Parts: sequence; structure tokens; C-alpha cells
Amino acid sequence: MSYTKELGIKAKNAEPIIAGASTKLKNDALSAISKALTENAQLIIAENAKDLQAAKENNMSQAMQDRLKLDETRIAGMAKGVDELIALNDPIGQVIDGFERPNGLRITKKRVPLGVIGIIFESRPNVTVDAAALCLKAGNAVILKGGKEAINSNICLGKIMRDALEKCGLPADIIQVVDNTSRETTNELMKLNGYVDVLIPRGSARLIQAVVQNATVPVIETGAGNCHVYVDDSADIDMAVDITDNAKTQRPSVCNAIESLLVHKDIAEKFLPAIAERFKAHNVKIYGCDKTIDILGDTVEKATEIEYATEFNDYIIAVKVVDSIDEAIAHIRKYSTRHSECIVTKSLDSAHKFQKEVDAAAVYVNASTRFTDGGEFGYGAEIGISTQKLHARGPMGLAELTTVKYLIDGNGQIR
Repeated sequence: MSYTKELGIKAKNAEPIIAGASTKLKNDALSAISKALTENAQLIIAENAKDLQAAKENNMSQAMQDRLKLDETRIAGMAKGVDELIALNDPIGQVIDGFERPNGLRITKKRVPLGVIGIIFESRPNVTVDAAALCLKAGNAVILKGGKEAINSNICLGKIMRDALEKCGLPADIIQVVDNTSRETTNELMKLNGYVDVLIPRGSARLIQAVVQNATVPVIETGAGNCHVYVDDSADIDMAVDITDNAKTQRPSVCNAIESLLVHKDIAEKFLPAIAERFKAHNVKIYGCDKTIDILGDTVEKATEIEYATEFNDYIIAVKVVDSIDEAIAHIRKYSTRHSECIVTKSLDSAHKFQKEVDAAAVYVNASTRFTDGGEFGYGAEIGISTQKLHARGPMGLAELTTVKYLIDGNGQIR
């Protein structure tokens, strides 16, 4: 029997137990996990240090090393995220609809868990905790397959959470961390039909597309974020600088950071020097169109189709000066991954047009794209940002980790 099939069997055995667990028991388990994370912070940091050392030896970029790093503050943040889930309503058993048919049948539509969820992700070990906690609260078992760059961190976090579950009287196998980082194991997980009910990839565009194209298990596509800010001709320049800087530099390695900046021609000569000056604090590398180069000079490298289509996950941005809002929207339609898009404008008409015509999971007016996040939306942690349109779209919280069941009560009706 293969390693992944063994994981699948264990998950399926644990599935009905967590699916039937009371809200109190699930919340007690989450509380135990939060406490255990805090108590074991130094152990987590020590294991994470092994991953960080390997990252340095493998010349991982500073932005990606930041994505990988765990410290006391981030561990406290993970624990807080788990605690916040406790306060959220349990979606399981929620009655979505109920009605009686003319023949007397009483039909009730309720939320139920998805079952066994597989998560394939890269770099960020906090995903291990976020995903496990969300799946647990929504009554699901979970198999977590992180990347080799975070293997020591992920194994450590998994053991801490599994021990916490057992102390609460729940099976440890509700949460399983794959400790084999081989590509073969990933391929097997993608084809674990009958054991995994849905697979959620979270990471680079390359990872997500590999899962979408090769999985036989149903997939929810998430994550790839070629996001844009468009600065309209009526924009407040100070606001536009603040929003663009935050969206690019506050944490460039995440999927809701922007990768491209579009600027209306009538404001470009005032705005571009201002944002370029702000970017200097982070040594942001700028690729730009000819008009951008004319304004900013030889500090800008010529942008090509490649730069406009790239999710950099780094202190790099592609800039284009556009003649109109229509040109900006057309550019976004061509290059966007349908994640998060923003317009900075004082024009109500422009704001409405942008939100109506831009096809993305989250469309902002005068606010940073960095808010596309489960915690910021009030969902607690998130399982990922869905960029597709079926089942779930945008930040995926508890409700998105459920499906529905119809309960029909009759008194002898036949058809």
C-alpha cells in the first residue's frame, strides 16, 4: 500500500468523528492548539531555523525567506488566528433553506462538511496552522502537503496540533502532515480519488496550474496574484502613493501584493516621481513602458510582455502609462489572474465603471489590495484566495469549506 493511500485511509477513518463533533468539542480542540503553539514557540523557532538555513544555502530570495520565517510575533499571530476561529459561528448544521412542497414533503437544506480536504502549498508554514484550524472548525479532516523548503517547520507544527487533538479526545489523524516532499507523493495525492474529496493548491502560479492540470480529485483553484493598481486622472496623489506603496512593499511575497501599476497619462508626470521616491526605501526595481522611462529616466528598465504577465513576489513592479480607464481595464483583462484589482480615483463614475467591468474576486476603490485576506474580511484565518468562479471565490473561510445536504421528511409519499 502506498504512503499517500495510508494517509487517505487514516483521514477517512477520522472524517466521521470530526464531522459529528459538537461545536464545543471543536472549539476546545482549537483552544488546545492555540495554547500548544504558544507554549512550544521556541521549539517551532528552532525547527524553522533549519529551514531558513537551508533557504540561505539555496539562495532563496529575501522576500521568500521572509515568507518562510517564523518568530515569536508570527507564532503569536497564528495562535491568535486560531482563537479568533473559536469566536466565529460554526457553519455545520446551519439551515440554509427550508420549505414544504404541495405533496407534503418537508425539505431542509443544511450545511455539512466537505469531508477530507487535501492542501498542497509552498513556503509559508503558517498555512499549516491556518488550514488545519479552518478545516477542523468546519468539520473536515485534512492532509497537508507543504513544500520541502518548510518541511521541518511543518512537521513540528503538525505534531503540536496532533498532540493537542489527542488531549481533547479526538483522533490525531484529523490533521495529517505529509513528511515526504517528493514529487511522486504530490502526484499520488492529486489522484487520491475515493479518499480526498477536494484538493486546494496554494502557492505559485506554476504549482497551482500543475495541480489543476494533473489532478483527478476535484480542485479549488487559488492564489496566483498578478494584481494591479490603476491610478486614475482624478486620483489624490498622496493617497495613490500610500496605497501603491503599501500594496507593493508591505509584504511583496504574498498573493495580494500588486505586481503592476497603471497610471493615467494626465497624472503620470506628477504621480510617477512621487511613487518612485517612495519605492527607494525598499530598492524596488521598476520596469516600465516608454512613457514611464521618459518621466523617470534610466533608472527604469524597459517592460515587455513577460514583465506585465509575471507575479514577481519581490520588490519588483511593472509600470504602464495608459491613455484612459478603458485602456487600463483592457490591460487588466489581458494580464490579471482575477485575484485583486484596485482603482484610486475621486470620480464616482470611474469607480463604478472599474468595479463593474473588472473581473476579479476582489475589486477595490481607494484601498490597498493587501486587504484581500480572510482575517481582514472577518473570517478568521483563510484556506486561500479562490480565483475561480465555481463553489467559492475570494477569501475562503469556514462557509467555503462546507457543502450542502438536503434532508427530506415525508409521510409515505410515492411518485
